[in-house]
Amino acid sequence: MRSPTPRRTRRRVAVVTATTALALALATPATAGDTADHGRGHDRTYSFTVMGTSDLHGNALNWDYFKDAEYDDSAHNDVGLAKISTLVDQVRADRGARNTLLVDAGDTIQGTSLAYYYAKVEPITEGGVHPMAAAMNAIGYDAAALGNHEFNYGIPLLRTFQRQLDFPLLGANATSVRTGKPAFAPYVIETLHPRGGKPVRVGILGLTNPGIAIWDRANVEGQMQFGGLVEAAQRYVPEMRRKGADVVIVSAHSGADTSSSYGDALPFPENAATLVAQQVPGIDAILVGHAHQEIPERVVTNTATGEPVVLSEPLRWGMRLSTFDIDLTFHRGTWTVDGVEAEVLNANTVPEDPEIVDLLADEHATVVDYVNSVIGTSTEAMSAATARYEDTAALDFINHVQAQAVQAELTGSDADLPVLSIAAPFNREAAIPAGEVSVRDVAGLYIYDNTLMGIRLTGAQVKAYLEKSAEYFKPVTAAGTYASADLTNAPTATAPNGTPDYNDDVMRGLDAPLTYDIDLGQPVGSRITGLAYDGAPVADGQEFVVAINNYRQSGGGSFPGVTSAPVLVNRQAEIRQLLIDWVTEQQVIDPATFSATNPDWRLTFGGQPLTVTP
Repeated sequence: MRSPTPRRTRRRVAVVTATTALALALATPATAGDTADHGRGHDRTYSFTVMGTSDLHGNALNWDYFKDAEYDDSAHNDVGLAKISTLVDQVRADRGARNTLLVDAGDTIQGTSLAYYYAKVEPITEGGVHPMAAAMNAIGYDAAALGNHEFNYGIPLLRTFQRQLDFPLLGANATSVRTGKPAFAPYVIETLHPRGGKPVRVGILGLTNPGIAIWDRANVEGQMQFGGLVEAAQRYVPEMRRKGADVVIVSAHSGADTSSSYGDALPFPENAATLVAQQVPGIDAILVGHAHQEIPERVVTNTATGEPVVLSEPLRWGMRLSTFDIDLTFHRGTWTVDGVEAEVLNANTVPEDPEIVDLLADEHATVVDYVNSVIGTSTEAMSAATARYEDTAALDFINHVQAQAVQAELTGSDADLPVLSIAAPFNREAAIPAGEVSVRDVAGLYIYDNTLMGIRLTGAQVKAYLEKSAEYFKPVTAAGTYASADLTNAPTATAPNGTPDYNDDVMRGLDAPLTYDIDLGQPVGSRITGLAYDGAPVADGQEFVVAINNYRQSGGGSFPGVTSAPVLVNRQAEIRQLLIDWVTEQQVIDPATFSATNPDWRLTFGGQPLTVTP
């Protein structure tokens, strides 16, 4: 990898002894960037801009490694740091580079094949610079907050990544279990120099997510602990002010809309950025991350001071760049914030920065070769083409891997419960060929970046869940043969144009079969018949562990019982990568070992199986 020449340097004043630093970016409008002296005795003004990214998730270039093509989606978004770099250059040219800062709000080194390759296949702990570190250094970040996914590959790899950065990685609420002291630098204070005026000191506080203690327990237990965001901000914001910060920016890997996926398992909310704004005086703006939402600008009032705090979240993957334009007045020896305005810039409006593309060309080519590489073989072909309306080995494979992964994480009495799993036919074109299987072949089965969870449901809840899934099918009036289009994608009140395939969940048992019929002669809500586990009817009070994706568990699709069910497993392991890892480790996919000869479920009318044609 080439060693980039730093684009700019600025004196950094580090505060608080710790082992890490934060990446935040501040930019200034060129038209108002320099100090204006309106006459002797008159106040002076100054404006600068803070730029922010979040949830980059290993997206360095505008490339979809699983499709082996340039990234595109239904909204025609673009992704990656190469696009962000162009936007950053434009803002710096407009505001003046000396009047800007650039910050990130976490989740940087996990999420793409590029990130996985340099964590698992050719890990940076064995030499080499992480592509995300190289790109962020070249672009000129000033600080970054820790995300929860920074811990997915273990603390040693995270520390190596940290050492490769030219800027601090911050986490005020991450502390050492052994010493009780900060495990990373809580904050950094940057100094900007208006022409002809007193320097402006900008404090950047980094906050990460308490859920790390649950999601990456295996990697952090006994080493690090994670407190609440509000509590950390209450400690460090006054300290930053005492140490001379004229402006305080928070980079928070925590969503704006207060909620928690982990229920009462922790005393701190998962998404707490708004609470920080409301409850901690002295904050001017918050760069929000973690929730993967687009929030151009949200103004929250601090309840103690009545002052506004401006929040912005730049979607995900480098699709957007948040900008905070901050106006100051110098009065009687002190800089005071007059106002903050935020917006997001769209990465699909600019080309990739050729400097970043060239910098990462070798690493990109290596990963393209990897995703097209053979990782195992399959004893027979598996297709998802008919998975919408009949039991298939393709969905059995997904459910088998998910259930095994959840079962391996269970502890105590939960480890004795039977494990089920749900999966949906995401991609009708997905197929695993007989013979050699590549990374891309496996990834095609699971086209979303969902992560895996395990929840506890009763037998009655399992049946209710399957009844919800059965809404996907249209009713019939007799047994016989039907074209698939006449049975699937039923319109409902919430899906008037037809229920999408991804809401057609199939449920399967791991150590014993879960069997059931879907009787399309019965009304919606009463279609599941013959529900049995290991040949015995499922009792209402019987308990199961269910492997489920985070989208569904958080309420996606409005399936009953799941959002309030006890969460037993949540390491935030990406399901797509679990499938790839399974094939890599096992080497052979043999459907005979996990897919029953007789179907676990079937479509029926009055107990008679229906015949379905494509």
